[in-house]
Amino acid sequence: MAVAVAAQLLAVYSGKAFLLTQLTMSAYYTLAVIALSLLMGHAGQISLGHAGFFAVGGYTSAVLTTLDLSPRRNEEIVGVLARVGVLVERAELYGGQVLVVHPWVAFLCAVALSVTLAFAVGIPVMKLKGHYLAMATLGVGTIIFSVALGTTWLGAADGISGVPAFPLLRNLGVAGGASERVANYYVAFGLLALGMLLLLNLVQSRTGRALRAIHGAEDAASAMGIDVASLKLRTFVLSAALAAVAGVFLTHLNGGIGPSEASIMKSVKYVAIVAVGGMGSLWGTLGTSLALSFFSLRGWFGAFDDAVFGLILVAVMLFAPDGVLTLLPARAAASRSRRTRAAPAPEGDGGYELPVALAGQRPGEEGR
Repeated sequence: MAVAVAAQLLAVYSGKAFLLTQLTMSAYYTLAVIALSLLMGHAGQISLGHAGFFAVGGYTSAVLTTLDLSPRRNEEIVGVLARVGVLVERAELYGGQVLVVHPWVAFLCAVALSVTLAFAVGIPVMKLKGHYLAMATLGVGTIIFSVALGTTWLGAADGISGVPAFPLLRNLGVAGGASERVANYYVAFGLLALGMLLLLNLVQSRTGRALRAIHGAEDAASAMGIDVASLKLRTFVLSAALAAVAGVFLTHLNGGIGPSEASIMKSVKYVAIVAVGGMGSLWGTLGTSLALSFFSLRGWFGAFDDAVFGLILVAVMLFAPDGVLTLLPARAAASRSRRTRAAPAPEGDGGYELPVALAGQRPGEEGR
């Protein structure tokens, strides 16, 4: 947050406050990316459809906050929902009044739908491993993208526009106006800080140790009493929920959403960013995501944006599979140390090694 404050002051006092818009968008994308980092770096599960959950959150909120229910005002259920505050009136673009779902209710529906979809997809998909899992999540992402692109009431290729501001406090809301640029910047980075706080505490907890054990040696973790299937599913659902939250807020910031947010290349970008930051490093992912997302939004890569992220992914996998930070001498030594820090296998056990996260713990500690 100190770095975020310094960047905001530097942008404003250098006369480049317009850069805060791209930084704000980068913060929301980064929230989705660090959620993917948890799934890939700690649970060891790759997802090539993560952008789909981002889009599910954004599209759900966009549909509910732009669907005019005024013609059905006389229906009993609509009247009840309006009286309890689920439906609210707001001014439309041309000055008329429309009756729509309250943005906070839409937000809850968006997250709930993403969580439900993640459960439905995760129960069968999380049983897969390696490239089978990658192909399954790729298929899920493709389905979501195709639905967004081909469904008329979702705007098809044009997407949905006219999404209202998201109210937070009396005079504060998430919207794209220039007068709200600084406020939106701090809302985005505050939300990102909360996401980081949640994930950092999670990975340092008992659950985090279990996730690292699963990543290191799934069969050994299961033998030590860890419910592998349940933990992987819950991590997948949490990752999808955070992506949906980011999708909702970015949709209200931009005032709309298009099918490109659910594209496969968007998911590949997320994976590339996690790979650059380091599969198990939330801080590395945070820094690289903010930087690469900002450069991409500023158009630094031009028409070769997708090609650049593809090249980055290939280069990292070849030369720095543990992330670019491990290229530094101190980090490189630490990385080598982690790779060799497995507990020695007792004689006669067939050479099986305990996962690093469980080495040295009392027998049965993770199973209680």
